[in-house]
Amino acid sequence: MNYLIHLLIYFDIYVIVALSLNLVVGYCGLLTLAHAGFYAIGGYSYALLALVWGWGFLPAVLAAVLLAAVLSLTVSLPAWRLKGDFFVLATLAVQALVFSLLYNWSNADAPLGSWSNLTNGPFGIPGIPRPEILGVALTDSRHFVLLATAVAALSAFVVRRLTASPWGRVLVAMREDELAARGLGKNTRLFKVQAIAIASCLTAVAGALYAAYVGYLDPSSASLDESILMLSMVIVGGLGNFRGPIIGALILIALPELLRFLDLPDALAANLRLAIYGLLLVLMMHFRPQGIGGEYRLR
Repeated sequence: MNYLIHLLIYFDIYVIVALSLNLVVGYCGLLTLAHAGFYAIGGYSYALLALVWGWGFLPAVLAAVLLAAVLSLTVSLPAWRLKGDFFVLATLAVQALVFSLLYNWSNADAPLGSWSNLTNGPFGIPGIPRPEILGVALTDSRHFVLLATAVAALSAFVVRRLTASPWGRVLVAMREDELAARGLGKNTRLFKVQAIAIASCLTAVAGALYAAYVGYLDPSSASLDESILMLSMVIVGGLGNFRGPIIGALILIALPELLRFLDLPDALAANLRLAIYGLLLVLMMHFRPQGIGGEYRLR
């Protein structure tokens, strides 16, 4: 039972990530590799505020969301002028910068959270506390899954309402023909900033949930592998609709668990998982570019 609860929590977290990434990739048509960076920003912000400065769960998550919204400008501003491969390279640079800062901002002689040792480098941050809601500490996974499911459901509701609104239809119009959308008087630059900020804020919430659940965080949460996993969920599940990211998250959360039954060494299983992700992407782009439940295909 605890194993199923563990999988459900991970599914909830990655549903939030996939739905938020779909706003940028599926609705705006902007392929980004920086999403894992904002995921890590949310996790590290919560970890430091809760562990070092003693903030509560809700204030710490709110601060993480605000920080992610501000830093999302590093992606949305280049989107004003860069297109296609050039924009992908710009987001890859943002992801590499975040990973490098998290990995190198450390000093063994300074306390955690100080200016010279903000992230503890490759050693990560252990002992991250579980959330406490209304005086109740969610130390039991059966309680935590209720929080994770509630946040995932709220995030899904927000994304659903946004994409079904006139705002979401402008994103689709901008994706199909940005010049035509401008001709209709739409400020496409503002819509890009808004969409990327909302997506970054949602994935920061997911990162905070992950840090609170696992109790440990290291720079691998901002790695390129993590960005590829998130992008795989959206592409495999399907772009430009509500159900696709949920399907993709379910498939790619379940896939590594199936490898456990093959009794493979941990190192081999990890490499095989990445190989399967790559194979799935190749097969999907060849046989069904719009994804399992998708309506839009990357050009």
